[in-house]
Amino acid sequence: MGSWWWRWGHHQGWCLAPCKSRMFSVLHQNRRLAFLDVVLGEKCGDLDLRNVSDIPAVPPSTDSTPEILKKALSGLSSRWKNWWIRGILTLAMISLFFLIIYLGSFMLMLLVLSIQVKCFHEIITIGYRVYHSYELPWFRTLSWYFLLCVNYFFYGETVADYFATFVQRREQLQFLIRYHRFISFTLYLTGFCMFVLSLVKRHYRLQFYMFAWTHVTLLITVTQSHLVIQNLFEGMIWFLVPISSVICNDITAYIFGFFFGRTPLIKLSPKKTWEGFIGGFFSTVAFGFIFAYLLAQYEYFVCPVEYNSETNRFVTECAPSELFQIQNYSVPPFLQDVLGRETVNMYPFQMHSIALSTFASLIGPFGGFFASGFKRAFKIKDFADTIPGHGGIMDRFDCQYLMATFVHVYITSFIRGPNPSKLLQQLLVLQPEQQLNVYKTLKSHLTEKGILQPPLRG
Repeated sequence: MGSWWWRWGHHQGWCLAPCKSRMFSVLHQNRRLAFLDVVLGEKCGDLDLRNVSDIPAVPPSTDSTPEILKKALSGLSSRWKNWWIRGILTLAMISLFFLIIYLGSFMLMLLVLSIQVKCFHEIITIGYRVYHSYELPWFRTLSWYFLLCVNYFFYGETVADYFATFVQRREQLQFLIRYHRFISFTLYLTGFCMFVLSLVKRHYRLQFYMFAWTHVTLLITVTQSHLVIQNLFEGMIWFLVPISSVICNDITAYIFGFFFGRTPLIKLSPKKTWEGFIGGFFSTVAFGFIFAYLLAQYEYFVCPVEYNSETNRFVTECAPSELFQIQNYSVPPFLQDVLGRETVNMYPFQMHSIALSTFASLIGPFGGFFASGFKRAFKIKDFADTIPGHGGIMDRFDCQYLMATFVHVYITSFIRGPNPSKLLQQLLVLQPEQQLNVYKTLKSHLTEKGILQPPLRG
């Protein structure tokens, strides 16, 4: 009987003895794994064994809409309420932006610096909230310290390039400029050592996560804002047209999407539509072309921003370059019937504005898509709740940073030539013997080319 039962069970594909053996084997393996967990927890306390899923979610942002607006718009649907809130706050921000433009280039630089600090704060705060339960030592302190170090490096380079004559008059600044890069490296190295000393058991992996988080945030915010200011020094028009094109694209794409949007554009931003994307593109190109024409008429906008050491002020006075002088262009044959003319007068810069506004419309939105992916990764709606209906400052400037890099690359690749004023400032910093040597070399070169007459010999 037993033999028959064994043979039948074996024929059916199972066996009591092997099954029992396997069951004890699994139990034994589970006990071994539990034992290893205890040993690893006690002996390898320097390892962070927690999963990424253990990371707490970021708390949802609060509604910062003023009560007066809530009461005024209480009878509207949420869709139209958001429309009016966004519209009113957009007009307020644009008005403030025009006021700062009126106050001059220095106030624009302060605005860029303020936006940079706020964007950095919003991104770092998300990281702090996500990993707050781990109580990482020195995380926020070191993050702000690295921000100061990187800003000191970049803005010190700017001072050395554009304020050489101002620095030459002050001995204490000469030391800082001469050893600027060494001082910057020393400051960064101090922060690096502080980070290494802050490493503690069971937090190593997360601490290195946040070290990388801080440096990527610095790359996004500080580097790009530095490029924005570099563009501003080339002339305020190189600052205003790109920034205004991004703002125009954001507004017109929202309007076209709100009224005509039917076809989803990208899964990262479900509310973005092809209708809004295409409508924003044509509107932005037209806006950039017209806005460039208006600004190109004034020296205040087209002249490079320079520092006058005698008046201690930024000045924008120059003879406009060929980019900002009216030229006559032949209209392509297929457009002559549409425009009703064979030639047209326009500024050469208007052609460049088409390239800038095209980038702002087609590639610039990818900065917003990138930000949307980042927010989805941490299950948040906005970076912050600073601006009602708009989210945080970073939500408004996610496309601007990408645009700043393109403008800087565009200027250095297609526009900028040697800058005589910048070269002159560098020459004034040299020692008298070096200046005299440069003078003799330049005089000899110009004489050989026939520009200067050779000295008469008696």
